[in-house]
Amino acid sequence: MKQIIKRPLILITNDDGDMANGISVLTRLMCELGDVIVMAPDGARSGQSNAITVTQPVRYRLLEKTEGLTRYSCTGTPTDCVKLALNEILERKPDLLVSGINHGSNSAINVIYSGTMGAVLEGCENGITSIGFSLCDHSYNADFSIFEPYILKITKTVLEQGLPYGICLNVNAPIGTIKGVRITRQCEGHWTKEFAKRIDPAGRSYFWLTGHFENHEPDAQNTDEWALANGYISVVPTKIDLTAYDMLETIENWNL
Repeated sequence: MKQIIKRPLILITNDDGDMANGISVLTRLMCELGDVIVMAPDGARSGQSNAITVTQPVRYRLLEKTEGLTRYSCTGTPTDCVKLALNEILERKPDLLVSGINHGSNSAINVIYSGTMGAVLEGCENGITSIGFSLCDHSYNADFSIFEPYILKITKTVLEQGLPYGICLNVNAPIGTIKGVRITRQCEGHWTKEFAKRIDPAGRSYFWLTGHFENHEPDAQNTDEWALANGYISVVPTKIDLTAYDMLETIENWNL
């Protein structure tokens, strides 16, 4: 009897919306590796982090169904997309969740705001091997072609090696020539001058989110920011456990 080899089941989402170029590229790449289910927001949901929809219904609709590929569009957030796919669409747990390719960096502190990584963390929390892919180019027509072979290599390796429960990968790529891949840590830094104040025609103030990222350790060569600034893809192993273990004993001694 001929043995049937089951292809990996891969769940894809993003925070730029189901029509974004990044998710189109990622879907094409993942179809080379397995059977693909896409559940993506029906519009941009950047900066949503792990937000979930609780004040209104969440809906989804089928966009496409072909051999090895099914695509859905969802009215919710990236995290809603993952939850809905896992609870209502998929007949078994996926072997891999990938999110992106994000139009814009999710390095350093951006990881806590990112809808791309919010979806990855949701997959991670559900015991699914999960990766977020981002390119440091916010433009709609961003060129992902140089990044593509690295995405395939990283994904194949992760599928083979697996990741421990509670650990996912945050992968960011620079614009232009790529020198290679660096395994890095999250850079310390924060955003400054985060709002631009403007006046509307009625004379009322309003504010537009903007800002400048201030790198606290520009010379540290083991951070994601250094890697990206120097032409390398950064791969940061990221945890869902936010406990500051080094502070437990100190706070115990406070006798609260």
